Amino acid sequence: MKELNIENISHIHFIGVGGIGMSALARHFLAEKKTVSGSDGTLTPLTKTLDAEGIQVFGEQVASNITKDIELIIYTEAMPKGHDEMKAAKKLGVPMVNYFEALGIAMNPYYLIAIAGTHGKTTTGAMLTDIFEASEKDPTSIIGSLRAKTGSNYRGGKSKYAIVEACEYKRDFLHLKPDVLVITNLEHEHVDCYASLEEVQDAFKDLAAQVNEGGVVIVNEREPNIAPVIEGLSVPVLNYMRELDLDLVLKQPGLHNRLNAAAAATVAKHEGLDAEATHDALADFSGTWRRFEYKGEVKGAPVYDDYAHHPTEIRATIDAARELYPERRLVIAFQPHTYSRTKVLFDEFAKAVGLADSVILLPVYAAREENISGITSRELAVRSLEFAPESQYVDSSAKAEKILRKTLTNEDVLVIMGAGDVGDLATAIVK
Repeated sequence: MKELNIENISHIHFIGVGGIGMSALARHFLAEKKTVSGSDGTLTPLTKTLDAEGIQVFGEQVASNITKDIELIIYTEAMPKGHDEMKAAKKLGVPMVNYFEALGIAMNPYYLIAIAGTHGKTTTGAMLTDIFEASEKDPTSIIGSLRAKTGSNYRGGKSKYAIVEACEYKRDFLHLKPDVLVITNLEHEHVDCYASLEEVQDAFKDLAAQVNEGGVVIVNEREPNIAPVIEGLSVPVLNYMRELDLDLVLKQPGLHNRLNAAAAATVAKHEGLDAEATHDALADFSGTWRRFEYKGEVKGAPVYDDYAHHPTEIRATIDAARELYPERRLVIAFQPHTYSRTKVLFDEFAKAVGLADSVILLPVYAAREENISGITSRELAVRSLEFAPESQYVDSSAKAEKILRKTLTNEDVLVIMGAGDVGDLATAIVK
């Protein structure tokens, strides 16, 4: 496919427009005065908001959505290649790119600040957006969640700056050419496409090598997994641990959030932003959707919803809950995300959820996978009993909700975790 000139394209259609990244990019092209349409198999509050903003959203993903005036298709990688809309686009000769290719096309012309890493990308990117706003730098931002401050995953700016997340899945972040690259941390993740930590490191090393001349890479140099990534780079490497402020009072608890703040502060310092504005923006940062998000109470027990789906993230969230509620009994309901991740990190998951006082395990959220390995949440519940005082498996969110309503007291705190649809449980239980 020849190189796309996005300036000459008027109508863009998104297949899977309800995804958090896809919807943000759709909003970007709408702000660029293009006609934007999209489809999704499930209509949600987010897709309804997109429709109200001027993006035509189809609730059925059928071939008739693809009309002759569409000049570019952007599709989520969750879509099968034989999808009806994609077949119709191919028949009409409409160019098609996946989300990450489109993100590169849209964002590489900016002075691009890319946030990569296994954990903390969304929070760090949202913190940076607040900092740049407070410093009157008017950034364009693609956020992997909804900012609590605005309720949106997109900020359209008029300056040279763009802030985006750089996801390593299938090496997709290699479509980006950053001027500033932040690597928050690095672990073996996305086990369905990386067989080892070394493969993950190789991908990050390739991304770091793509940083533009005159750019910079920002990392935690104390993290041993980072060393092979930054070895031999031609651009400077900055250590964000120098900006770690343990006395900084954040609205979001946990050391992991202070580390995210340190990474964001390092970018701000590198760009010459005012230190007081940076400090104030971080202190006022109000978080994002599904990142230790307070939802309400059940029988006096505070309820939080969190995206944690990796053992390290689970431990960080549990530590944050313990910091905020040191005297309360910690109850978690966890939905594992993908069979491959659950199988490869099985023991680590059992140990991580076992840090809670009481654990409810929900069925694995399959996402893009079939259960070839035969792994189940029931097995994980049994294994976690070696670490947790209480652990049980339930086969539905409805049953989990019933158990929680019956057993929670005002001496508990509940955290609902996972990257699938378990967030619906958090919403339902506080209603």
